[in-house]
Amino acid sequence: MAITKEEILEWLDSATILDLNDLVKSIEEKYGVSAAAPVAVAAAPAEAEAAAPKNVTVMMTSFGDAKVAVIKVVKTITGLGLVDAKKLVDNLPAEIKKDVPAEEAESIKKQLTDAGATVELK
Repeated sequence: MAITKEEILEWLDSATILDLNDLVKSIEEKYGVSAAAPVAVAAAPAEAEAAAPKNVTVMMTSFGDAKVAVIKVVKTITGLGLVDAKKLVDNLPAEIKKDVPAEEAESIKKQLTDAGATVELK
């Protein structure tokens, strides 16, 4: 008598964690396989992530002595209206741009620091 797929699934639904653990161990022993994920597969995404260029967030911590000039630069960088750019500058520290490539972030930082702001890249 053959066991049907439905019968196997029904048993799996009613099995306890200990039953399932015993089943996995039995399969590993009988067929010489391992239920553990290979280390190389887990490491591959980390290697690809390390090779990919990092995106950063541009944070402004201070507008310095030239608030108006900084507001104008923030308006240009973010595309916000004047009122929204002023609100952003008034509520420091503020996230100016999120998840931008490092080169673009450096350019934004230079524009803001040239206007008198203090900027951090995270």
